[in-house]
Amino acid sequence: MQRKQNFSEKVFQFDEELSNVEINLPEPYKIINPYSGRNKKQVLQMVQIFYQKYFNDTNKRHLILGSSPARRGSAITGVPFEDASNLQKETGISIANFHVNNAASNFLNEVIDKYGGGNKFYHDFYLNFVCPVGICKTSSKGNQVNCNYYENKQVEEMVTPLIISALKTQINFGIDTSVCYCIGSGQNYQELSKINKKWRFFQKIVPLEHPRFITQYHPEDKEKYLHKYLNALMYRY
Repeated sequence: MQRKQNFSEKVFQFDEELSNVEINLPEPYKIINPYSGRNKKQVLQMVQIFYQKYFNDTNKRHLILGSSPARRGSAITGVPFEDASNLQKETGISIANFHVNNAASNFLNEVIDKYGGGNKFYHDFYLNFVCPVGICKTSSKGNQVNCNYYENKQVEEMVTPLIISALKTQINFGIDTSVCYCIGSGQNYQELSKINKKWRFFQKIVPLEHPRFITQYHPEDKEKYLHKYLNALMYRY
């Protein structure tokens, strides 16, 4: 009889399959896919080590979804909301020239620590994004800037089949669909709610403010938002 895949193996297979994703977005937009880029080998090694460490089981977990990977964050490392320096410590693998400390990952690391540490947190939760690949656009000055999947209607329509397919696949990892947590209490929450109204993936979606919003615009209220995250994550719906 064939052995049942554990959670980490399902994630790794999902990420490997994402390496085949190619979507030719209209100018000035483009996809950033960490699983097929020039650091593909190191990224997949990182992914495998990280998920084997924390997800080497068949436990059910709740899903926490951001919007899409940041250009100099998860779109480089391949592990949602983990920056390169944290992952180098976790896995022993470095990605050359990328040691960006991400405000979102720093805040979430505090949440994880206060929740009880990585083992306890990842036993209960799995983080990813509504759109599992990054999106950027070239500005009028020629610089690449981050984009969210919902910022341009044509872009959103083009990535929606990937979004739906990815959510279906990830729910089959062993996701408890009674509640999903949405990082981004504005448009990401609105768009995910629209998707959920049509597809009924989750019984309830709980919005949480984006860490970048907290650290950039309300740093003096960080403790308040930490408590809000922890209260939401610890509440059993």
